[in-house]
Amino acid sequence: MASASSPAAARGRLKLYSFWRSSCSHRVRIALNLKGLEYEYKPVNLLANEQSFMFAEFEKLNPIKYVPALVDGDTVIADSFAILLYLEDRYPQHPLLPQDPTMKALNIQIASIVGSSIQPLQNYPALNYIEEKLDSQETVKWTQYHINRGFTALEKLLKGCITTYATGDEVQLGDIFLEPQIYSGINRFGIDMSNYPTLARLHEAYMEHPAFQAALPEKQPDAPSS
Repeated sequence: MASASSPAAARGRLKLYSFWRSSCSHRVRIALNLKGLEYEYKPVNLLANEQSFMFAEFEKLNPIKYVPALVDGDTVIADSFAILLYLEDRYPQHPLLPQDPTMKALNIQIASIVGSSIQPLQNYPALNYIEEKLDSQETVKWTQYHINRGFTALEKLLKGCITTYATGDEVQLGDIFLEPQIYSGINRFGIDMSNYPTLARLHEAYMEHPAFQAALPEKQPDAPSS
């Protein structure tokens, strides 16, 4: 939790505009939990298209109208990667990036594979467009193809990993990107994790960590009750 003398306390409570099932929002929730930062959860229902119509002021926070967006006093940051880097600079407790250049680069590479080569291809605008032009079965095939392609690359990248987490025995940036994507792959898209033993082992470790547990989609205030 943020203390009274912390930068977060001095600037006012953080606000996170989030959607319970958004893997990008999921990343930021994990980071906030790891850094012990209190925040106000501001739900944006993507399924109801609130970001475009019912919640017009959200466009002022993020012109492209995606979640998440973070408000920290007078500072507004949108895009999960930008938010995580901001949190790393502004709130240095529990560093997300190691000092070693090689390990730092590995964390960023993991984050980039997830953030650039997997997640954008499974977000709502992409899936809705494919379903409209083709059908729902093609949407499933599209999503599973791109997740499996990305997981294959990540499994090769992390081959030989024997540490608790992806790049060491402390949770770092790569882990924050990995777990929401693994969780989404398993629970939304039916990915067979037996093909990815390293990722499956990491998923088990993440699921035992309190910061990851508190950030789970089903534990968010806007998650369906049943």
